[in-house]
Amino acid sequence: MTLPERVELAETRRHFFRQCRVGIGRIALAQLLERSLAAAPNRPMAARPPHFPAKAKSVIYLFMAGGPSQLDMFDYKPKLEELDGQKPPDSFMKGKRFAFMERMGYQKMLASRSKFARRGQSGTWISELLPHIAGIADDIAVITTMKTENFNHAPAKVFAHTGSIVPGRPSLGAWISYGLGSESDSLPGFVALQSGPRGPRNGPLIWGSGFLPSAYQGVPFLPGSEPVFNLASQPGITPERQERALAAIRDLNQLRFLETGDDEIATRIASYETAFRMQTSGPELMSLASESKETLELYGTEPGKNSFANNCLLARRLVERGVRCVQVYHTDWDHHTNIARALENVCREVDRASAALVADLKRRGLLAETLVLWGGEFGRTPLSDGEKGTAAGRNHHIDAYATWLAGGGVKGGQTVRQTDEIGFHAVEDPVHVHDLHATILHLLGIEHTRLTFRFQGRDFRLTDVAGRLVKKLVS
Repeated sequence: MTLPERVELAETRRHFFRQCRVGIGRIALAQLLERSLAAAPNRPMAARPPHFPAKAKSVIYLFMAGGPSQLDMFDYKPKLEELDGQKPPDSFMKGKRFAFMERMGYQKMLASRSKFARRGQSGTWISELLPHIAGIADDIAVITTMKTENFNHAPAKVFAHTGSIVPGRPSLGAWISYGLGSESDSLPGFVALQSGPRGPRNGPLIWGSGFLPSAYQGVPFLPGSEPVFNLASQPGITPERQERALAAIRDLNQLRFLETGDDEIATRIASYETAFRMQTSGPELMSLASESKETLELYGTEPGKNSFANNCLLARRLVERGVRCVQVYHTDWDHHTNIARALENVCREVDRASAALVADLKRRGLLAETLVLWGGEFGRTPLSDGEKGTAAGRNHHIDAYATWLAGGGVKGGQTVRQTDEIGFHAVEDPVHVHDLHATILHLLGIEHTRLTFRFQGRDFRLTDVAGRLVKKLVS
């Protein structure tokens, strides 16, 4: 029985027994709820079976916030080199949507300043900006035909994570946690890690639980030995004293749960207990002292710093410990000007660690059960963004951009690609965000149309009323 079904059943019984004018109603209610209370409400993140045999057990999403340019990294377009510097025909631009439309009169075709080559035995096109990712070309599946709905950063990020541009819907990680729970009882089931000059726009919205119980929201971790504020005990508070206090609070909360059936009370019980266990597991997780020198060098970690490399290594350590979903955010991909230099810099920050994560999972036997994704909220146009020469950048583009996947049942060494000759839109195999979400859930053993939650009289799901499995991606 799912959590909503249990709560609905409990509510029906409460409604009946509250009409009783004698105390036996409450006694009977407690007996009826006892089994459900013991089974799950005080452990909302308890592991649950998938709809069908899963290929992946966990997900690590490396999210490049700002819109990485697919035309400079993954979607090689020789035709752009011929047209470089020319103004596009008006007929070609008709009907196209961009951010900053007022700049369109100044925009000209912009070829990539990076050299491309076929990488690996698969011959996947990857530019010189990503030499380490090029080294795992046969392990990854590149999609260059991704499509989304909004060309502004904030709503596009919300859509990429929740399947809706309307704030307040549950994020991908929350849906996964709601559907499958977690295999860790000493760490949150869904963790968010951040690096770059600032956090991503709408941070709490893109790892939030929306209308799902708050037990399923992402928990942002901080760098250092204390990943969550106020995790350490106060001076003079012994573990034994703290455990007694926790037991008393748990008993009171369970009594209140029997009275109300409120999911948030179950969340409160679970969060107290997880926080208590994290006082030991948290510092051990965040310390990289147990990692070999070879592993630290593989990722390019920077001890004591909040770096993308450190977060990729932490992501591996989290899934090793049973965490279901890890979001790793890196910002500074919004390149309206000076894209050649800016993109080179940010690629240098993420290339090595992104490839190292896949390689490290693979050598530890974890890649087969861990789905890794890499991508942003949208891509970049084949046009310059109103500047000339080395100062040229690219505008936002939603009709064809790139994402890659590895592990977790994904068929690597391929590109789902067929955009037009300058990369404006997909001409074959378009992959909408809803399709990507449906495929992620499928790899985790979840049928996306069955993962629903009733809210305000309607059954909601991550993929709304759309979404299809991208069969080419599944091994």
